[in-house]
Amino acid sequence: MLAVARNPRTRSLPVAAVRLLATEAVHSSPDALPPPPSKPKPKPRSALYLRPRPAVSQSLQALPTLPPSFGRNQLLPVSNSTRALLESIVEQFDAPIRYAFAYGSGVFEQDGYSKDTAPEDAPMLDFMFAVTHPAHFHSINMHQHPHHYPLHARMLGSDYVSRLEELGPGVWFNAYIPMNGVRIKYGITTVDNLCSDLLNWKSLYLAGRMHKPLRIIKDDARVRLTQQVNLTSGVRAALLTLPPSFPETQLFERIAGISYSGDPRMWLPAENRGKVTNIVRKQGEQFKELYHRLAVGLPGVHWPVWSDTIQQDASPQARAALLKKLPSNLAGAVRNNYSRSGRGGAPYEADETAYWLRLAGDEKLPAVLTEEMSRIVRYPATVQTIKGIASAGVGKSVRYSAAKIGKWWASR
Repeated sequence: MLAVARNPRTRSLPVAAVRLLATEAVHSSPDALPPPPSKPKPKPRSALYLRPRPAVSQSLQALPTLPPSFGRNQLLPVSNSTRALLESIVEQFDAPIRYAFAYGSGVFEQDGYSKDTAPEDAPMLDFMFAVTHPAHFHSINMHQHPHHYPLHARMLGSDYVSRLEELGPGVWFNAYIPMNGVRIKYGITTVDNLCSDLLNWKSLYLAGRMHKPLRIIKDDARVRLTQQVNLTSGVRAALLTLPPSFPETQLFERIAGISYSGDPRMWLPAENRGKVTNIVRKQGEQFKELYHRLAVGLPGVHWPVWSDTIQQDASPQARAALLKKLPSNLAGAVRNNYSRSGRGGAPYEADETAYWLRLAGDEKLPAVLTEEMSRIVRYPATVQTIKGIASAGVGKSVRYSAAKIGKWWASR
């Protein structure tokens, strides 16, 4: 057999491949590479003997997008003047914002608020911004709008603000900010934290706010997808606490009341006791747009678009189908509740289908659900209330609390 001289200029890839695959002895010059063994032994996969991975194309692939019609129920209209005002305010922030929405009585009318209210007594416009990197956002925003932050936050810097933001439900609020002739309050959270709450109801602080009508200003496909899951979860949870037939306003009030059920402001003199009713009374059209198509898509729900009465299948089988699809944090809390009380019967792991069917037939299930949703809300809402002193400063906190106490007194 002819030996191939080792010459970098003449050696080619096919020649090297033939040499590596040869199974007979090769007589070559002393400086030639030795041939591989005839039957190589497989080497264990470890940090020292890594098997080659298939090549991966480095070309960038376009991110998947949602169909244009997906989640259209979330795109609630507002007047042209309100839309222009909201968009102009968000556009003034140089820091990157991935998802933004406005909510509350400053965006959608609520009972108890007059359109002729003086500017100084008008409700604040409430915003929520979801960002990718909170420290980066606060650093840019603190440089652009230093007066939005209290003195101690400016002195301690954006890292301090982002760390404090992580406590409780994971939100930092700046309140009583004058912009474009109005006063605003805006919260900052991360997209990951927002989507996690929308999917799992880990705190129900953000998910509960997004159960009510809101105006999307900056959209994001991931948030819109998880928000659709959150809205459907709200319908399921509310249906499990309602009778076979009920008016649509009762569904809206149950869903809107989820985030208030454990909020300490509702049992302290710090919030209007009739707030849920006031919201639904004036925003029934928006609630129906949010929830009608989602509700009728669930099995056993009958709700003609022209009717204000909802009927549902209240059999244990139908309720079990709703129960086992609740967000993981709430479903786990319900299981733990029944386990503590000893009413759960056979363990969940023994037969999952039989377990949910047994719980669905329990007449105390609506009370258990209400109790556990309140328990989820209570701790993060309490932490956020305490955080308000640090995020807004003492002066703004006193001013904000005084306004809330005034609403509570008026609601009596």
